[in-house]
Amino acid sequence: MNPLIKRILVYIDGTEAGSTASLGAVILARSIQAELHALYVINTRALSDLVKTHIFLQSEEEEYHRDLEADADRYLNFIKNTGLQKGLQVITHKKSGTVHAEIKNIIAEIRADLLVIGELSHIQSRRDQFYDEQERAMRIVNCPVLIIKDDDRIRDLYEQLV
Repeated sequence: MNPLIKRILVYIDGTEAGSTASLGAVILARSIQAELHALYVINTRALSDLVKTHIFLQSEEEEYHRDLEADADRYLNFIKNTGLQKGLQVITHKKSGTVHAEIKNIIAEIRADLLVIGELSHIQSRRDQFYDEQERAMRIVNCPVLIIKDDDRIRDLYEQLV
């Protein structure tokens, strides 16, 4: 019998929820022997909006972009090492663009069977809901989505994984 879930994509964004999602994805992939991919997206749309509204100068945008590149590398290395500690190879992807579009693109590219994300942030207004990239991605992808919650429990499960 073919496994139902062969490829998992976890979206990480540098938040605590993203960290919990990465641990949960490692646990799941290892448990069902699935291939695990991790994606970090540098949100260039948000950067260009900061320049357009004169919050950033062009030179500040470039410096901030370099900082975000370094953050992306750090978070992708974290999940790579997290997987290796449990005997799982994690394939990492770093993209730049609009978050929800890049998530959709990589799902199609790798033919992911499941998207794993962290807990959604609490929406304060309709505007927040419209601009929540993770929620937009969840709504437009053409594969099942698993939301990982309960950081303490996920960390305990990760520690128990041999």
